Amino acid sequence: MKKMKNELLAFLKRLLPFSVLLCLIQFLLQTYVLDVEFYYSSFSIYLFLFMATLLIYLSLVFVYRAFPDKAGFAFMGLSLIKMLAAVIFLLPLVLNEVNDVFINILAFFIPYFLFLIFETLYAVKLINKEA
Repeated sequence: MKKMKNELLAFLKRLLPFSVLLCLIQFLLQTYVLDVEFYYSSFSIYLFLFMATLLIYLSLVFVYRAFPDKAGFAFMGLSLIKMLAAVIFLLPLVLNEVNDVFINILAFFIPYFLFLIFETLYAVKLINKEA
């Protein structure tokens, strides 16, 4: 149990600065460079992505501890659930006939894919580790 706690803390020590840095960059670009008002605030986008990434990694660690050979399948299934959650998160944006839907969707999916890369790197690192 202590080893799992250390793994989660190590992951959180990387995820939190990653999230804050990306959120700050997007906020500054949005405010001072693009001067665009998005449907969702940068904070809400990054809070969603942070929580989703943390929950996926937490679930993956639990699956890895119980069934190390099934962790890859768990990651694929959890990634699918995250994609569905992202669609549900973006549904109000699409249904409310917002101007500049494309730029609003880009404001979500660019960080989404950056978080996905981050998450995948740590998932592969966990899965390839000796049990």
